[in-house]
Amino acid sequence: MPVLEKIVISDFRNIVLQELEFSPNINCISGNNGEGKTNLLDAIWYLSMTKSAFAASDKFNFRHGTEEFAVAGTYRMENGLSSRFAIKMSKGEKKLRRDDKPYPKVSDHLGVLPIVMVSPSDISMVSESGEERRRFVNAVLSQMDREYLSALQQYNRLLMQRNRMLKDMNADRALLEVIDMRMSALAAPIYQARKKFVADLNPVVSEFYGMLSGDSEKVSIEYESELSRASLDTLLAESYEKDRVLRHTTSGIHRDDFAFSMDGWPIRRHGSQGQQKSFLVSLKFAQYEIMKRNYGFAPLLLLDDVFDKLDMGRISNLLGMVSGQDFGQIFITDSNKVRMSGIVDGLTQDRAYFETSKGTFTRQ
Repeated sequence: MPVLEKIVISDFRNIVLQELEFSPNINCISGNNGEGKTNLLDAIWYLSMTKSAFAASDKFNFRHGTEEFAVAGTYRMENGLSSRFAIKMSKGEKKLRRDDKPYPKVSDHLGVLPIVMVSPSDISMVSESGEERRRFVNAVLSQMDREYLSALQQYNRLLMQRNRMLKDMNADRALLEVIDMRMSALAAPIYQARKKFVADLNPVVSEFYGMLSGDSEKVSIEYESELSRASLDTLLAESYEKDRVLRHTTSGIHRDDFAFSMDGWPIRRHGSQGQQKSFLVSLKFAQYEIMKRNYGFAPLLLLDDVFDKLDMGRISNLLGMVSGQDFGQIFITDSNKVRMSGIVDGLTQDRAYFETSKGTFTRQ
C-alpha cells in the first residue's frame, strides 16, 4: 500500500515552504484553530485527488500574493519501491508528474494513491443538497473504477452540450435525440455502479455505526434515481417539453440522490449533532473498508478534527477501530494535544507528533 514518506509544500494556502517526513503508522498534528493543520491534510489529499477537499476552485489554494503553488510527495508503493509525485499549479495550468514523467491526463492519476478523509465539512452531506452526496459517491467510485470516471466525464460533457442547445429557442430536436441516446448509454453503467456501491455500503455503515454508538440506532442509505423506473432516453423524451420551457435538463443521473436515515427517519431532521457526526464517521470508515477490499490494501486515512462532537466513549471506540492491524497510514489533527497523545500513545509506539503555528510544522 502507498505510504507517504515525505512531503514538500510550497505556497499552498498559508504554508510558505515546508518539508516533512512522516511515520508509516500514525501522524498527529496539533495546534490552535486556523494555524494550518487542515491545510496540511488538504495538501496530502491534493496529491491523491488533484484538487482540494474543500475549495471548488484552485484560486483559493494559492498563498496570498502568490501566483503558483506546488505539492510533491515521496511514497513507498505496494511493490516496496519509492515513487515521487509532484503537482504544480501556475497561470491556470495544472501539471502532474510521477518520477519526473508527466501524466498524459491529470485524471489518469485518480486511484493511484487511494485516500479517505473524515472532516467537519462532511456535515454538508447531511445538511445540504444532493449535489454534496453525489460528489462523495463520485469521488469514491472514480478512485476505484476508471470506466465509471470516463463515463461520468463523457456524460457531463454531453449534459453541458444538451443544456446549451436547450437555451437556444430553435434547438434541433433530431440532434437532441442523438445526444439523448448517447447520454442514456453512459447513464446505464453509472446507475448500476452507484446501485451496487450503495448495496455494498449499507451493511458496512451499519456495522461501523453499531461499533461507534453501541447499537443504539439503526442507520441506512437509500439510492434514489429516476433510472430505477426507465432508461434515460425514455425519461428525456418524457421531459422534453418541460426541459424546453425551463431550458435545462430536468431528468438524469445528475439528479440522483442518496437518502440517509436513522430508525427509518431522515438523519437531517431526526439525528442529533453527535448522531449525525457518528453516522458520517461510519460512512467514511465504510468507504475506507470497501476501498481496501477493492485495492487489496489500505488507503491513506486523514482524520481532521474527528473528536469534535463525539463523547469520550465514542472516541475510544473510534480509535480502537483505527488502530487495528487492518488500517494503514493515518494522519490525525486535533487542537487538544493532550487528549490526542493520551489516546494515541496507548495504541502504538510508532507515531510522530507535529506542532502547527502559522503554517509552520515542527516535529516534536
